[in-house]
Amino acid sequence: MTIASLVLLALYLALAFGGRTLVQLRSTGSTGFKGISGRPFSAEWAGGVLFVAAVVLFLAAPLLALAGAAEPIAALDGPLGHALGFVLFFAGLTGTLVAQWAMGRSWRIGVDEKEKTELVTAGPFALVRNPIFSAMVPAFAGLALLVPNAASLLGAAALVAAVEIQVRLVEEPYLLRAHGARYAGYASRVGRFVPGVGLLRAAGVRPPRARGGLR
Repeated sequence: MTIASLVLLALYLALAFGGRTLVQLRSTGSTGFKGISGRPFSAEWAGGVLFVAAVVLFLAAPLLALAGAAEPIAALDGPLGHALGFVLFFAGLTGTLVAQWAMGRSWRIGVDEKEKTELVTAGPFALVRNPIFSAMVPAFAGLALLVPNAASLLGAAALVAAVEIQVRLVEEPYLLRAHGARYAGYASRVGRFVPGVGLLRAAGVRPPRARGGLR
């Protein structure tokens, strides 16, 4: 499954990042890519670094397996786990692309405090506030099941940590500052990653300070 894992990782990156960036550039004149921002060890910086680390680990996992330098975890390595991995990957890839399409011109990678994009609440965003991340995690979990070794599991952990930091400490505070009561009301009705889970209180929500560090 090592070659399949490399091919699927390349497919995900090509479609969800490369392809979507080109679509955004053609429709808006901007790539939508803000890169790793924030001062070192701030929330923005940590989220970006962890995401890059996750991608590197997912690339390293099959390469290490091919080199015989990383043994698979026996309990996860088998036909059933591999089949589940393919299902999770393609479901996650499809969900990612659908959610990106639903964002339209508001799609971004990272946050720019000087920008104020439209708040998208329709389509998959009516079910969860972060459907792209909700789909991304299963897709990469599927890759981990195809090559279940220490590198892929560390990559999965790094990805989850990156998503949590990005959403909770960067994007939600930004959206509260940018959209105020409208986002607070939306977040009080729609779950963060799973329907009904991670609701914010609509009343008495104070936007966190901009560019806060990890605490």
